[in-house]
Amino acid sequence: MNNSSSSTMHGPDQPEISGPAPAPKSLRTKMGKPEDSEKKIFHKKLKDVEISVPIVYGNIAFWLGKKANEYQSHKWTVYVRGATNEDLGVVIKRAVFQLHSSFNNPTRVVESPPFELSECGWGEFEIAITLFFHSDVCDKPLNLFHHLKLYPADESGPMSTKKPVVVESYDEIVFPEPSEAFLARVQNQPAVVVPRLPAGVALPPPVPVEDPSNRKRGDTKDHPLCQWFTNFSEADELLRLATARQQVQTHIAKFRREITLIEGQHQQVNSVSDQ
Repeated sequence: MNNSSSSTMHGPDQPEISGPAPAPKSLRTKMGKPEDSEKKIFHKKLKDVEISVPIVYGNIAFWLGKKANEYQSHKWTVYVRGATNEDLGVVIKRAVFQLHSSFNNPTRVVESPPFELSECGWGEFEIAITLFFHSDVCDKPLNLFHHLKLYPADESGPMSTKKPVVVESYDEIVFPEPSEAFLARVQNQPAVVVPRLPAGVALPPPVPVEDPSNRKRGDTKDHPLCQWFTNFSEADELLRLATARQQVQTHIAKFRREITLIEGQHQQVNSVSDQ
């Protein structure tokens, strides 16, 4: 197989399909409100409250160099992690990664954090990622799609076994009208963003956080690949938003000047026709 980012299939018996990899994106995904059911009557909902969980999903791929062969040119890892590498297990129960059908067991289920899997292959393809949440969080799963990227954007340059290809997307999962039980359980968890509550709404008593020494760590702060993770800081997001707002305001000012000019020309035409 040629070292080209346009190849989107994996496996020796699969045809090649051309298609560019999507550009990294920043999103804000709002989940549906909890459904009213007999099972959840005891969960009091908090009106006008939203809980958000910043996540990053993507892949890191290393070229195998001299160890590469026709069917295994790269080792790659696809994952869903906290935006600041915190433990997502407080919200996400399991993640399902749907690989290309040429892989053995293409449906991979990861039952605990870190939510990731590693494989070897030669081609790029779209990976469907389905996140399932704990019962007090949300009934509906969240579907994400990531285009596995193995080859650098500059295809003419030499490939390196030491510097990987990294493609990540930022998203904020927003849970409107959470239950008091959900808020009480996660309000002291660093992976979860809890906003200021509306007037008259008090925080429920927090659920004690389990001693980290007594459980498996699910964060990715000391992950072997963490040095390659993209830093999606709030300051960077605010800067991008401010830049975009400034561009919009510039366009609005330009359109207003054009409208004023057109209106002035129209008035001149009317005054001439009235004489």
